[in-house]
Amino acid sequence: MKNYAEDPDEQDELFEHHRIVCDKGQEPYRIDKFLMDRLPNVTRNKVQSGIKDGFVMVNGVSVKPNYKVHPDDVIVVAMPEPPRDTEVVPENIPLNIVFEDDHLLVVNKPAGMVVHPAYNNWSGTLVNALTYHFQHLPSMANNEGRPGLVHRIDKDTSGLLVVAKDEKSMAGLARQFFDHSIERTYYALVWGEPEEDMGTINVNLGRSEKDRRITVAIEDGSRGRHAITHYKVLKRLRYVSLIQCNLETGRTHQIRAHLKYIGHPLFNDATYGGDKVVKGTKFSKYKSFVDNCFKIIPRQALHAKSLGFVHPISGMLEQFNTELPDDFKEVIEKWEHYVQHN
Repeated sequence: MKNYAEDPDEQDELFEHHRIVCDKGQEPYRIDKFLMDRLPNVTRNKVQSGIKDGFVMVNGVSVKPNYKVHPDDVIVVAMPEPPRDTEVVPENIPLNIVFEDDHLLVVNKPAGMVVHPAYNNWSGTLVNALTYHFQHLPSMANNEGRPGLVHRIDKDTSGLLVVAKDEKSMAGLARQFFDHSIERTYYALVWGEPEEDMGTINVNLGRSEKDRRITVAIEDGSRGRHAITHYKVLKRLRYVSLIQCNLETGRTHQIRAHLKYIGHPLFNDATYGGDKVVKGTKFSKYKSFVDNCFKIIPRQALHAKSLGFVHPISGMLEQFNTELPDDFKEVIEKWEHYVQHN
């Protein structure tokens, strides 16, 4: 049951994981069912998602899940990360633990820390730290190498994650993510001022066909996955706004892509066009001020501020909140001062 929130950046290059050549006597058979029979430990949903995301090619061409394989077809399954041993090397990295009991813990991840080992980031991750500080963390089926994780946030997004310490807790938390019953509140500094004080963005999201590292809105719903983000404006600062976002679904780069879609990209989000002057004047003094703000918060201005869920063992509703990190608070204060005096 893989349902990660806000995946880290994927890579342009795809790495071959499986290559299957169909027999000369192969009968026509749906490719999703064909791969389920041939690949170990995969679900039909996972296979279909991989096909829709372009990770499955037949004779060098992407296909749909209802494609029927034929004799001599060459099927390649390629992923953004190369095949690798799932063993995680424990590393003595300090953790900011907000809450812990015998069944789970809640950590406040700093910006700049990757959540789990992946291509180009095999060490220094949250998972490397977790496996050092905690023994025998569980893993979900088909997600070996990511012990304790039931969700994740981007490398340069700060904030709260819940980590399971036993299998029963992992199953209970994963079910809540799957059911969209987890409460996740993010604070975001965005370019411009949304017209409405609150709203809902309900637009499919999928990988860009031009650049697979980027998630884009699919207005006609022809592909991609259902995605819903609720937002509320907390503070208007003329050229930028502080807004609250609540995730109903958890798609790759959901907040970043949805806010870009409505014309309000995250402040200093280089991937989605927020690392340049999007709103404001052309005066060099203003440009210099914005550049100084970029230096204060050299990342997308996104923080996973609160997290609420039903404790999988006690059944009690748990709610956790964290302060904005210093870089985030400082850049907001800079904008407040600027709009008051200009």
